[in-house]
Amino acid sequence: MYRGSGGRGWNALSRGQQIGIGVVGILVLFALLTGGGSLGRLGDPLWLVTVAVIILVALPVHEMAHAAMAVQLGDPTPRQQGRYTFNPVAHIDPFGALLIVFTGFGWAKPVQWNPNNIDVDVRVGTILVAAAGPVSNLLLAAVGAFLVPFADIPMLERFLTFFVWINTLLFVFNLIPIPPLDGSHILFALLPGDHFELQMALSRFGIIILLAAIYLGRGIITGVASEIVRWLFLVFGS
Repeated sequence: MYRGSGGRGWNALSRGQQIGIGVVGILVLFALLTGGGSLGRLGDPLWLVTVAVIILVALPVHEMAHAAMAVQLGDPTPRQQGRYTFNPVAHIDPFGALLIVFTGFGWAKPVQWNPNNIDVDVRVGTILVAAAGPVSNLLLAAVGAFLVPFADIPMLERFLTFFVWINTLLFVFNLIPIPPLDGSHILFALLPGDHFELQMALSRFGIIILLAAIYLGRGIITGVASEIVRWLFLVFGS
């Protein structure tokens, strides 16, 4: 949870909130200038319905997967903090949710957990907890791809296609190895030695690095997601 800095208006926002608003604003402006991304779909009610389902269902499933894995490994922290739930109110981050509306990918509030409480090796536990969220999105995308052939109504088929696409984007996006995304936790857990100071240093500028990565690598993100979607429909949608 962010803590305000006092005052009213813009000055009442924390530094993290100001950066979050800036990131969303720049990405929206980028989409407007390039005419790309999901911005053109904002006039499509079915896209907005799908985004609402993603925010209210897929994101809570993602965060619950993190929480459930940590609890399963022996850490009660997510349960104590009220994050061991599918209730979207406990997980939604307004900036991350707004970003999904405009770009198709974003984030929820990260689940906190204590690696000192788990029953397995910390590196293994870190990988399992971090990977649980993105894997849940991939599984949701697979379910959507499986259901598409049974959708006799064109509107339902389009909804499921959007659902598969956004969940796949979330899977790819969250595996980017840049703090605070899940991929960064997996990367640092795999690297030999102690990289805590480097991880903390990168975390301070992570949102800026992430913005640059999205700006420069958007085509790569969507390209990888497209290949995964094609594979999902080939395997599960036939």
